[in-house]
Amino acid sequence: MRARLADIARQAEVSEATVSRVLNDRPGVSTETRQAVLTALDVLGYERPTKLRKRSAGLVGLVVPELDNPIFPAFAQIIESALAQQGYTPVLCTQTAGGVTEDEYIEMLLDRQVAGIVFVSGLHADTTSDPDRYRKLLTRPLPIVLVNGFVDGLEAPFVSVDERAAADAAVSHLAALGHKRIGLISGPDRFQPVQRKIAGYRDAMRRLLHLSDREMDSMISLSPLFGVEGGYAATTRLLDRGVTAVVCGSDLMALGAIGAARQKGLGVPDDFSVVGFDDSPLMAFTDPPLTTLRQPIRAMAVAAARALIDEILGHPAPHSEYVFRPELVVRGSTAQAR
Repeated sequence: MRARLADIARQAEVSEATVSRVLNDRPGVSTETRQAVLTALDVLGYERPTKLRKRSAGLVGLVVPELDNPIFPAFAQIIESALAQQGYTPVLCTQTAGGVTEDEYIEMLLDRQVAGIVFVSGLHADTTSDPDRYRKLLTRPLPIVLVNGFVDGLEAPFVSVDERAAADAAVSHLAALGHKRIGLISGPDRFQPVQRKIAGYRDAMRRLLHLSDREMDSMISLSPLFGVEGGYAATTRLLDRGVTAVVCGSDLMALGAIGAARQKGLGVPDDFSVVGFDDSPLMAFTDPPLTTLRQPIRAMAVAAARALIDEILGHPAPHSEYVFRPELVVRGSTAQAR
C-alpha cells in the first residue's frame, strides 16, 4: 500500500496523505486535486475503490469507426491529447467489421462510469440509424459530443467539416482547369456527410458548367466502401462514361481513383485529374502528391474536447453544429484538361 500511495502521489504531484484522503473519500480536498488523484489512478492502471467509481469524472469515452483510414487516428490522437491536458483519461473504442458494435461500446463505457463520450463519424452520421441511442444517453444525463454527422433535434454539441463547401471548392478548382466532365465518387448516400458532398457538387456543377440533374446523375458513382477498393471500382465506372476528373469522398478513395486511371492507361494528372478529401498524413508524398480538401482536424478535435469538458463541468456548450471550413490544398494530382 505504501508503494502504491507513493506512485499515485508522484503521478498526481500531491502528498501521500492527500492520496489517502481521496481514496477514503474524506473531505478537505479540492475538486481539482481530487480529480488529479483519480486521473493518476487511471493512468497507473489501479482500480478505483468501489465508492469512488461514481466519481469517475476522469474517464471519457472516445468512439471512432476504425483506424484503417489515417484520418481517424489523427482525430483520436488530438482529442486524446486535449482531454489528457485537462486531466481526463480517454478510453479509445475502435470498430472493425464483425467486431464490437458502437452500442456494445456504449454499454461498456457506461459500466465504467465514464463522464462523457465523443463520437467521431459514428452512427449519428447514418441517416438510417436510430438516434434514440443518443437521446437515452442525454436523459441519463451523460454529456456527449458528435463529430462529422448532424442529427436534427438532438440536444448536443456537434462538430462538422463543411462537406458542401468542400465539394464546391473541388469542382471549382477542376472547372478552372478546364474540366467539363467532372465526376464524384463517395460512399453510400445514407450518410449525411455524403449527402452534403453531393449537394455541394450539384450546386457547383449547375452554377459553373450549367449541367442538368440527369447529366450529373451519370457522373456520380457511389460505393459501399470508403476505401481504396471502393474508389477504384467507382472510378472505373466513371471512366467508361468519359469523365476527365473526379472529386473523391476520401483520400483513400482518391488513391483508388488514381489506380483505376492507370489501369486504363491514363496518366495522372496529364490525362485525368483527382481531388481527394481529408488531407490524411502522407498525402503530400503519394505519386503524384494528392490535391485534396484538408479537414481542419486539430481545430475540430480541440473544439470537440472542449465542448465535452464544458458539458461535464456544468457549463453546457451551445447545442448546435460548429461547422469548420475545409482548405483546398493543390498538389500534383490535378492539371489543365486536355
